[in-house]
Amino acid sequence: MARAATTSDAFNAIAEPQRREILVLLRGGERPVTDLARDLGMTQPQASKHLRVLREVGLVRVRGAGKQRLYGLDAHGLRPVHAWLGGFERFWSESFDRLDEYVQELQQATQEGPHDDDNQ
Repeated sequence: MARAATTSDAFNAIAEPQRREILVLLRGGERPVTDLARDLGMTQPQASKHLRVLREVGLVRVRGAGKQRLYGLDAHGLRPVHAWLGGFERFWSESFDRLDEYVQELQQATQEGPHDDDNQ
């Protein structure tokens, strides 16, 4: 099955690590491209290219503020990713429950220590 173009699919867009970093930075609020580029150690054109992709898939919104363009997170675009990951929540919960039970068993065994009758 062919994959969707990066500009039309949130999964492909966030597969790129620098785009994920941009989303993390935008969780703190709107930022101009110059700030994002500086914080990510990239040029403004590189940051702008990533922002364009994120905007086209609906993960980032932009608004004009005087001479600046401010970019902000549009978490609505992450809904397909969240829904897909939600399918694994039961698996993770069950795995963590089993791990918790095992840790409790180990702690109980450690607290009880060796039994005297085991040495006879």
